[in-house]
Order: sequence, then structure tokens, then C-alpha cells
Amino acid sequence: MKKNKHITVLLNESIKSLKIKKNGIYIDATFGNGGHTKLILSKLSKKGKLFSIDKDPKTIKIAQKIKDNRFKILNINFSDLFKLNLNKQINGILFDLGLSSIQLDNPKRGFSFINDGILDMRINQTKGKNAIDWIKNSNIKKLYFVFKKFGEDRFAKRIAIAIYKYSKIKTIISTKELSNLIKLNYNKFYNNKIHPATQYFRAIRIVINNEIQEIKLGLKYALKLLSKKGRLSIISFHSLEDKIIKNFINIKNFNKLKFLYKIKPSFYEIKKNYRSRSAILRISEKI
Repeated sequence: MKKNKHITVLLNESIKSLKIKKNGIYIDATFGNGGHTKLILSKLSKKGKLFSIDKDPKTIKIAQKIKDNRFKILNINFSDLFKLNLNKQINGILFDLGLSSIQLDNPKRGFSFINDGILDMRINQTKGKNAIDWIKNSNIKKLYFVFKKFGEDRFAKRIAIAIYKYSKIKTIISTKELSNLIKLNYNKFYNNKIHPATQYFRAIRIVINNEIQEIKLGLKYALKLLSKKGRLSIISFHSLEDKIIKNFINIKNFNKLKFLYKIKPSFYEIKKNYRSRSAILRISEKI
């Protein structure tokens, strides 16, 4: 396994967007590898507080190495934010909706087809159905629905049929097996700009981890937690996430949130960390 150092996306821009108050209370809603958390802590006084959350138990072990009385790590989902019971007390909340390189580059996690590994795709590997079982127990209609809705690919039906027929003969257990099957059925339509398996791996990961619902509930509870003029900063990585965020800020809560600005990675950041290329940081403030 090739181990890549995790590079926190839009690190300085996202923390600057929170307008940190030294004695404030903040939430880092995706601890990841701790880049955002550590920078927020560096800007807080002894009276400041930071709650970080992550649903990945393996990530929690990394967070527990931080020994700081101002800091608390919680192994919960976005949808569990209400459990903090700090309504209207939080000065800023940061959501980073991407996976960390630690997760992506580990073949045992099954998130990427770059390294051959077991098709798991669960962020929390102690709960729920993995991708192997999900594919094995899905019919063509279910596969097509997920690929079309979450993968947004025009060949969703072709790929759904191919995967279903193959899985009836042999259980798909590896990332390479699945990605090769997808690529094979793209044949002449594969243009080499992006591997055709990219959108399908994303779609399966989204449904395995219930990501869309988690984001929607996380944003809902975040709004309740924010104090007046509290900042909500969200980093998204694909169009599905970005649409949810724009809808939440500009349509559903236009009278509660004021959209301020958005930022994309610079040319230099993308050159340093290619995985940041699709990131968009959107910042809003509670009215």
C-alpha cells in the first residue's frame, strides 16, 4: 500500500472563514486527520472550547492523542449533533465532507480502486452492510437507481445490468474486480480523462454510509447550534453535496442564514494536493 501524507484541504481559508473568537465555542464536524482541529485550537484562549466529531473509530484513536482541556472528541455522526445540547451557543461550525487520505489509501477500506483491496466502503467498519453484501443483494433496478442518482452517469443502466449479471455468477469482493468490470463495459465510451469507476465507487459509498441524509440532518442541527452571527463553513467535493449546501443556505434558510462567499483551491494547492481540485468552501453566517 502506498501511504500518502494527508493534506488538509483549504486549511487556512476554512479556519479564517470561521472568524475565531479566542473565548468562543467551535465544532469541527469532521476530525479526519486533525488538521482543522489543531489550527482552531491554536487560535483559542484557555477559555475557548472545541468539539470535534468523526464516525470512524480509527480516526477517533488519532484524535485521542491530543491532550488538551479545551478539546473533546466524539465518535458520532452528523445526525447526532443535536446530542451536544448547546443550542445557540456555538460560534462556528466547520464541515469537511471529504474522506481523508488515510481512509482512501488503505486497501482494507475499499474506498478507492487505485490500490486493490476488499470492497468494504463503510466509514465505520463496526456497523452496517459493506459494499460486497450490498452489491450481492441488489437487483438491477436498485443498482440503476443508485448509480443514476448518486453517480450521475449516463451509462448507469448499462453498468447496473453488467454488475448484476456478473454478481449472479461470482460475488464481487475486490475493488479491482469491480473497477475492471465497469471499465470493460464502458469500452469505446471511456475517454481516459476520468476513470469510469470513479462515479460508481462514489455512488456505492454514498448509499453504504447514508451520506446524503447525514449531511442534511447535520446541517439542520448545525443551524440550531449556531449563535447569532455564528459562522457555518462547509467544504464539499462533488455536485451532489454542493447542491444540498446551496439549497440549505439560499432556499430553505434564506431568512436564517446569510451567504457570504465561496472559495476554491488555488492552482498551487491543487498542484500540491490533486485531491483538492473539486473542493468548494461555502461560508454563511447566522442572522
